[in-house]
Amino acid sequence: MERALLFGMQVDPITEAEAVRRVYAWTDERNAPVRLIVTPNVQHAVMFQNNPELRAAYSDASLALIDGTPLVWTLRLFGTAVPGRVTGSDLVPALFRAAKARERGLSVYLLGAAPGVAERAATLTEAEYPGVHIVGTYSPPLGFEKDPAENERILARVAEAAPELLVVGFGAPKQELWSHRHRQKLGARVAICAGATIDFLAGNRPRAPEWMRETGTEWMHRVLTEPRRLGPRYAADALAFPGLLWREWRARGRAGRI
Repeated sequence: MERALLFGMQVDPITEAEAVRRVYAWTDERNAPVRLIVTPNVQHAVMFQNNPELRAAYSDASLALIDGTPLVWTLRLFGTAVPGRVTGSDLVPALFRAAKARERGLSVYLLGAAPGVAERAATLTEAEYPGVHIVGTYSPPLGFEKDPAENERILARVAEAAPELLVVGFGAPKQELWSHRHRQKLGARVAICAGATIDFLAGNRPRAPEWMRETGTEWMHRVLTEPRRLGPRYAADALAFPGLLWREWRARGRAGRI
């Protein structure tokens, strides 16, 4: 399926199964640049409008999977067929499940989360998913992105482990900006900016029930479990989104696409 344009972002309206297929095809590539995967939601769309570095990261991403339900609804409103949302926190386990059928499995590096969380996620992941080999974990200190020496240490750790898949869990937009800024040195074949996925794998944070994910109300579960951190963010995004939608409607009307 061709990419779709939404709020200035090029996004990929594909299924989770197709995303898994593409990622595994990229892990078989030799001497190819790292493939970056981003997962746009409403917060990303809002930040995208005024953040040139984030726009550059999206421009170079090999996959921009539609994480946010409002983005799915908006694309459908404008006539683009979208199978559904594909979140980073769903794609990573899907990739892990598929590793069992692969002769060499899948080598993975977990980068991010609080100290000790990635190690616990590694232990639980290898126990649950046959074929997944966690070849390294690291939790960078606060402010690491501004420390050139620390960044070089992180890149050296990942390069030494040489994973097929690098799961980056710094939160948005730090994970997208950092991965894009250092893409030439990442030492992995595929890097996915996956938010709280490492915390979910470790059981450090509860994932929303399946019915909430399917009905587009996962945001409510996250706000209820982390109200002080996520409440203000979701409120700000909710206020900004109608303006984005109106501008998109007008732009498509002028272009004759609605």
